[in-house]
Parts: sequence; C-alpha cells; structure tokens
Amino acid sequence: MFGQRQSMIVYLHSLKHAKILRKYGNIHYISKRLKYAVVYCDMEQIEHMMHKLNKLPFVKKIEQSYRPYLKTEFENSRPDRAKEYDYS
Repeated sequence: MFGQRQSMIVYLHSLKHAKILRKYGNIHYISKRLKYAVVYCDMEQIEHMMHKLNKLPFVKKIEQSYRPYLKTEFENSRPDRAKEYDYS
C-alpha cells in the first residue's frame, strides 16, 4: 500500500517560502534557526524532485538522506550481563 519513502534536507535562503515545499513532498520538520526543511517523498521520485527543487530561487542546496541504504541491524559486541549469570 505504501511505497518506500526517503527524506531530503532542503536548505533555504528564507523560510518565507517553506510552504511551497508542500507541493514536492511531505514536510516533516522545519528548522527556523538553521533555515532548513526535511521533506519526504517516494524513493522512485527522489532524483526528479531534487532536480525540480534545485531550480527554485529560494533553495540553497539539497542533501539526500542515506538512511535507506545503511544497515540498521546492529550486532552486540559485548555479551549481556544479565544472561551471563543465568543459572537455570
């Protein structure tokens, strides 16, 4: 039902135009102090959306999130102390 989504960080010259970003995806967060917005869109459309957003005059730069490409399953390097003393 839902496709894979990916975020991109859009740095802006002014936050006055942040509402316009709604056309290009779901706005997750807007930082007023650092002047950036986190926008989610479908993974298939991410390159197309980045190209369209770069053409806008109020956009400084865009960074793509690499979270979908990272391994998020971690292995524990130390054994669990609670299981170490289990006498059953």
